[in-house]
Amino acid sequence: MFDLTVLQMVLSVISGLIVGFSLGLVGGGGSILAIPLLIYLVGFSNPHKAIGTTALAVSINAFLNLVPHARGKHVDFRKGFLFSIPGLAGVWIGAELGLLTPGRKLLFIFAILMIAIAVYMLKKKCVEAAVEPRHKGSILKLLSIGFLVGFLSGYFGIGGGFLIVPGLIYAGALNILQAVGTSLLSVGLFGLLTAVRYFMSGELNLFISALYIAGGVFGGWLGAYLASRLSRRLLTRIFAIVLIIVAIYMLYMNFSAIL
Repeated sequence: MFDLTVLQMVLSVISGLIVGFSLGLVGGGGSILAIPLLIYLVGFSNPHKAIGTTALAVSINAFLNLVPHARGKHVDFRKGFLFSIPGLAGVWIGAELGLLTPGRKLLFIFAILMIAIAVYMLKKKCVEAAVEPRHKGSILKLLSIGFLVGFLSGYFGIGGGFLIVPGLIYAGALNILQAVGTSLLSVGLFGLLTAVRYFMSGELNLFISALYIAGGVFGGWLGAYLASRLSRRLLTRIFAIVLIIVAIYMLYMNFSAIL
């Protein structure tokens, strides 16, 4: 049992607000931010339980943040479901393997993956594709990339937004704003399935999840409001820069895990 102080409860709500804002703004960063915030800011010391707890919070926040993006016509539900359905199978397989991997090693490996994706997203051709896609997506790409992203999402215990957004740009030929909005559907589904698997193993704290969700409601709607008013080029670069900053911090905090 993890007894929270009043300060830790407040910090949990603030953490949820940050997580919700990131989801609403760039469609990612939910668990990437939620996990380190819960461990290093709130002081929750169990990595696997932190993964399960934040997976549920990120899932609910993603579904809530889907609403303003859908109202702004930034969500392609058809492509979102085509991406998510095989992804759910990948999530379950990935979560099974993730539970067998030491928690801090998971965080370290994931940070390296984040940097690789961010560098790729900052390339000129990727920025241009995110602004206005010049290639054609395909159902086969959506299904295959969806499964791969789902597997990584389940393995690392994340909603997967920072993997889903580039995947939708590449496989679905969506621009960055459409990919952000559509990704929330997959983030919600992937996170929910991950949370269920961790709950079955006793690795989930419902009270902390509730605090995160409470903060995430306001943060998410604020992020979605700003996302609709930023240029697609700037939004793409913000997406990549946030990835790099958080990844460097996670590498620093978990470097001892590989020694």
